[in-house]
Amino acid sequence: MRLLIVEDEREFAETLRRGLVAEGFTTDVAHTGREGLWRATEHEYDVVVLDIMLPELSGYEVLKRLRAAENWTPVLMLTAKDGEYDEADAFDLGADDYLSKPFSFVVLIARLRALLRRGAPARPAVLEAGDLRLDPSARTVYRGQKRIELTAREFGLLEFLLRRPGTALTKNEILNHVWDAHYDGDENVVEVYIGYLRRKIDTPFGTRTIETVRGVGYRLVDVTRS
Repeated sequence: MRLLIVEDEREFAETLRRGLVAEGFTTDVAHTGREGLWRATEHEYDVVVLDIMLPELSGYEVLKRLRAAENWTPVLMLTAKDGEYDEADAFDLGADDYLSKPFSFVVLIARLRALLRRGAPARPAVLEAGDLRLDPSARTVYRGQKRIELTAREFGLLEFLLRRPGTALTKNEILNHVWDAHYDGDENVVEVYIGYLRRKIDTPFGTRTIETVRGVGYRLVDVTRS
């Protein structure tokens, strides 16, 4: 397994590299955002460990450019900043996991092994349900010829539903995939965002794309006109 560490603190990066090599990982290191972006673009990695605070390009910008280029290598973000908004920003941009410094090396290894088991999923060019279309790489949503503007969280929720058409999904499943497996807030936030989505993708068009499955959660279906 080949990893890339993008970390500007050289001593910390070297400590990580030595530990990961001892665990059997082939590990490359970059110390700037620009170098990290180049390495992640030019070489194949199983996971990228990406710090947020980097010179030249921030970790956020590196991640944004990777995903815009349809590079779906799993990314675990590191930060010395411990805040839910920083974590939310990382996941909204396409991060797969997130750790705040200081962290246990044992936890880092466990998170990396989990990402390796999951792998980089294939991303189809366009997801569709009736005349509703979502393009993951361009990050656009259309109903027919009408473009629909969504927030990053709404986009992630709709993409998750479109990838599982006809499947009844629980709030917990949605939280784990759209928010993150470590989210410990109120699960009713899912209901709130389903409402936001319906008001944007269904109500103006007289359609019913997202069904409430009583006692379970929600299901995306082929478009039904009211």
